[in-house]
Amino acid sequence: MDIKIVLEVSDEGGYTVTVPFLPGCISEGDTREAAIKNIKEAIELYLDPIDDDLDYNTNAEILEIAV
Repeated sequence: MDIKIVLEVSDEGGYTVTVPFLPGCISEGDTREAAIKNIKEAIELYLDPIDDDLDYNTNAEILEIAV
């Protein structure tokens, strides 16, 4: 999956990275490479379901769709 990120030089030094497609998904790093590595990890954590996400009504239908 390809996701666009926004990499900006931080006023405090280093880089700040956000993911417009994933509200609130943000990271930073001292170098471009570190910032990109950190945002990849943040994206994985953002998209990883937690136990609360898996609590559905017993008659709920769960489907996968392609977008």
